[in-house]
Amino acid sequence: MFDVHVHTAPCVVPRLADDVRTVDWYEAAGFDGCVLKSHCESTVGRAATAGVGRRMAVYGGLVLNATVGGLNPIAVAAGLSMGARVVWLPTVDARRHRESALTHPPSCASALGEGPSFAAPPVDTSTAATLRTIFGLVAEADAVLATGHIGAAEAAWVTAEATRAGVSRLLLTHPSFTVPAMSAAETRSLCDQGAVAEITAYQLLHQDGCDAGALAAFIRAVGYERCLLSSDAGQPDSPPAPDALLHLVEVLAAQGLDRGALHAMASDIPKALVMP
Repeated sequence: MFDVHVHTAPCVVPRLADDVRTVDWYEAAGFDGCVLKSHCESTVGRAATAGVGRRMAVYGGLVLNATVGGLNPIAVAAGLSMGARVVWLPTVDARRHRESALTHPPSCASALGEGPSFAAPPVDTSTAATLRTIFGLVAEADAVLATGHIGAAEAAWVTAEATRAGVSRLLLTHPSFTVPAMSAAETRSLCDQGAVAEITAYQLLHQDGCDAGALAAFIRAVGYERCLLSSDAGQPDSPPAPDALLHLVEVLAAQGLDRGALHAMASDIPKALVMP
């Protein structure tokens, strides 16, 4: 299996385990790889260190929150040149996230106030040129562009513009989560343009009003081949990430989803999306 979304320590909020221990868990569970994610900093160097001597792949990436300068092409170029495999658009500093009822991890900027928030067109048309520059960088590196916590209309603009810029690896970050709260029809429309939709164990464990039946129905509506499964684990009250992802597979199988398709969603599809 291959987990495209796990949170590790150090972080500005408590995490279950650090990079090395988390990768130990994946290796013991027989995983082929993972992507370390932080809302506050690049994980490229951390992944390189945690991956030394491993039989599995350990990748890092960059989330474009305020702590890295937001929609910052310079940070993107640097991260990609160092080996980042995923560039996420803003998460906790996305305007859509700020407008939601979710609490969110404090960024380093919180000591000086809440800090800026960021949006894509059509919410904020002033960011279009900068985003197109970022899309070009991601396309040139053949890396993954993930939508983060932007809204549905923004994700539609990003999908169209990123595809036009040559991005061929596009991930809709947990579209059925509280943010961005996309419908299955909205999600399928973007997947028809080449995006892949993420379904997470975190949703099953922590999302209000979400259960295995709802996730299974969403997958059926979007299509097996258009979805991948990840853990989005790392919280102190979540199981270790590999256990969380394996549990997600089991509960979805209990809902009648094809086990072979679920294995592909947790292994083949994420590997094809992320690995060079």
